[in-house]
Amino acid sequence: MDLFESAPGFAEGAPLAYRMRPRDLDDYVGQQALVGPGKPLRQMAAAHTVRSMILWGPPGVGKTTLAELLARASNARFEQLSAVMAGVKEIRAVVERAQASRATTLLFLDEIHRLNKSQQDALLPHVESGLLTLIGATTENPSFEVNSALLSRTRVYVLKSLTEEELIQVMRQALDDVERGLGSRAITVEEGVLEALARAAAGDARRALGLLETACDFTRQENGGEVLAKHALADVIGHQSSAFDKQGDAYFDLLSAIHKSVRSSRPDAALLYMARFIQGGGDPLDVVRRLSAIASEDVGNADPRALPLVIAAWDAYLRLGDYEGQRAIAHAAIHLAVAPKSNRIDQAWKAAQQFAASQPRLEVPTYLRNAPTKLMEELGHGEGYRYAHNEKDGYPAGSAHDCWPEELPRARFYEPSPFGQEKRFGEIMAWREAKDADADRAP
Repeated sequence: MDLFESAPGFAEGAPLAYRMRPRDLDDYVGQQALVGPGKPLRQMAAAHTVRSMILWGPPGVGKTTLAELLARASNARFEQLSAVMAGVKEIRAVVERAQASRATTLLFLDEIHRLNKSQQDALLPHVESGLLTLIGATTENPSFEVNSALLSRTRVYVLKSLTEEELIQVMRQALDDVERGLGSRAITVEEGVLEALARAAAGDARRALGLLETACDFTRQENGGEVLAKHALADVIGHQSSAFDKQGDAYFDLLSAIHKSVRSSRPDAALLYMARFIQGGGDPLDVVRRLSAIASEDVGNADPRALPLVIAAWDAYLRLGDYEGQRAIAHAAIHLAVAPKSNRIDQAWKAAQQFAASQPRLEVPTYLRNAPTKLMEELGHGEGYRYAHNEKDGYPAGSAHDCWPEELPRARFYEPSPFGQEKRFGEIMAWREAKDADADRAP
C-alpha cells in the first residue's frame, strides 16, 4: 500500500491540523536537531535510505508526519499500524504482504510501547533481516517499554515539544495557506492572540492548530474582513488542563523534580512542581510519600523534626480532605526544603546493609541475648550486660561493652554531619568515645 501515489485529498470538514500536515521536510517545523541541514534524518531522506528507528516524544510534535515524510523520501512501500489495535495477526499480515511484494517495506507502528513482548518478538526477525524497516512512535521511554532485542536493532531519536515561537510559525502557515489552511479568509489577528494560543498549546502543534481553528469560529466582521480578537480566546482556551499519563515518564519526572528541588533547598521550585503534579491529576499522597522518604534520606538528623512533621501532614491530609490537606503537604515540603540537609542516615544504612551481607557468620554477643529460660541463663545469656540507666551519666562506657560482635572487625557506619541538630549529635558521640577511651585506660 502506498499512501503517496497521488496528492492527498481532504474529506469535507477535515481538521485544520490534518490539512496542514507538512508535505516535505522543508515544510516541517521543529526538531531541527534531527531534520536541519546536515542532521541525521535529513541525510537519510536525501540518500533515499531509511534505517529502523524509534521516534520518542510527547504528543503533537510531529512523529507520525515525520515517519510519512521519511517513507516518501525512501520510495518504500508504506504500511501503518497502531499498536492500540494491532496484534500478532496484523503484524504477520504486514510481513506476508512485504514478502509477496519483494519491495522494501517501511512499517510505521504508532504507540509501539503498547505492544506486549510476544508482539514485539513477532517483529524482531523481520526487522533484523531487513524485510521491514521499522519506524516506531512512542510517548513513553523506550528503554522501559521496548524489549532490549528490538531496541538494539533500532536507533532512538528524541523529539522535543515545540517552542512557542515554533507553534506561532505553524499557526501563521495555516493562516496564510490558501489551499489547505485559512488563507482564503484573510483573517486579521490581533497582537498577542497567537502568543496566547501557543502558550495554551504547551508544545503540541496539533493542539495549537485545533485551538486556532476553534478561535476562528469567533472572528468578528470589521471593514469588510474578519478579525480574530484577543477577548474571543477566553471561551476557546478556558481552563487549561495539565493532565498527564499517570504511568508515564512525566508523572515520575515531576516526582523526581520535587525530590531534587527539596534536596537542593529550593522551596519555590518544589512548590511549582508539586502544583503541576497535583493539577495534572497526580495523587497528593504520592507527594507526601516522597516527602517521607526525603525526610530520612536528605534531611535526617540535621532536623529530627522533619519526619514527624511529614507524617503529621499526611495525617492532616487524610483528616482535612483534599483542598485543606494540600496546604499541609505544602507546609511539610517547605519545611524540608528550608531545613539543614544531611544524607548521613542514608549512607549509614546502606553501609550497614553492605557490611551485614558480607558477614554471614554474624552472631549476637552472649551478654546481649535474652535469657527467658533456666537453660539459657545457665548458658550465660545476658551475663555481663550492663543496664545503661544504672550507669554513671546513663552510659556503659568502655569498648568491652560496645555491643559489637566480638569476632567481627569494628566498622563505623554513622558519621554525623556538621549541620543542624546533627552537629550536636556529633558532639554527644565524641563525648561518649572519650568516655570509652577513659574506661579502657582504667585499671
